[in-house]
Amino acid sequence: MQAPFTVAVAQIASLPADPLATAHKAAASLREAAAKGARLVVFPEALLGGYPKGASFGAPIGMRKPEGRDAFRRYHEAAIDLDGPEVAVIAEATADTGAFAVVGVIERDGGTLYCTALYFDGAKGLVGKHRKLMPTAAERLIWGFGDGSTLPVFKTEFGTIGAAICWENYMPALRMHMYSQGVTLYCAPTADDRDTWLSTMQHIALEGRCFVLTACQHITRGAYGDNHESALGDDPSTVMMRGGSAIVSPLGQVLAGPDFSGETILYATLDPADVARGKYDFDCTGHYARPDVFQLSVDTRAKRAVSEI
Repeated sequence: MQAPFTVAVAQIASLPADPLATAHKAAASLREAAAKGARLVVFPEALLGGYPKGASFGAPIGMRKPEGRDAFRRYHEAAIDLDGPEVAVIAEATADTGAFAVVGVIERDGGTLYCTALYFDGAKGLVGKHRKLMPTAAERLIWGFGDGSTLPVFKTEFGTIGAAICWENYMPALRMHMYSQGVTLYCAPTADDRDTWLSTMQHIALEGRCFVLTACQHITRGAYGDNHESALGDDPSTVMMRGGSAIVSPLGQVLAGPDFSGETILYATLDPADVARGKYDFDCTGHYARPDVFQLSVDTRAKRAVSEI
């Protein structure tokens, strides 16, 4: 039987215009959490590259303003490449500590940006990624859409890890696919800091009979710099995202958080046996499924605009 172990969620703010400095900040948080025993550390959505809260990118219906194009140019420059120094900094920290990390980034791929969760596994370094399938509302203006090829889970000695980003967690079919892969450590990097987010995380924990770890930034207007357009105003002390990070058990018990006080790291000790205890009376892709009535097909092929034969 697996022994209990410690996990953490890092509720920290990005430096939106400086992804390398943010990577060093994330690495420091990872080392701090690992020093306190954390085997898994989950970071917020768009930590590296930044979540442009309150910006419109100059796009009224039927128009694209020059200042919006320039805002996107700056955002594109602040995104990261997967072979870049930011990834190397975090990979070094996971190698030094042996911890597994899930990190939200803005991934640059040619002219397109993706909201992505990166998976780092100790000495193995970067082992995979998940691109957000469905950006929400105005996010669709600045982020491309992921496809079914980046929906992996990763088996470790302490559990099976997968991630869904922000409002993807409202997509029942995506959750069903996650559960079918045996996820026990369901990670939810997010930018949703509403009071209602916690109930969503509790529902997912109960539905999947898995541990849920959600991380959101606590960040103020001052972190964004003068060039950032903000519908929330320009007072540097304005809280743009207020956190709310939390850790939830397979029966919906809140083990840590939600925290709205500022930047922090939350910890919890998890008993892997709680997953089996939860599955006793509910396994939505097992004994509680009805495949004679409902079936889900998932296309995990990469969808590329251009393929060479």
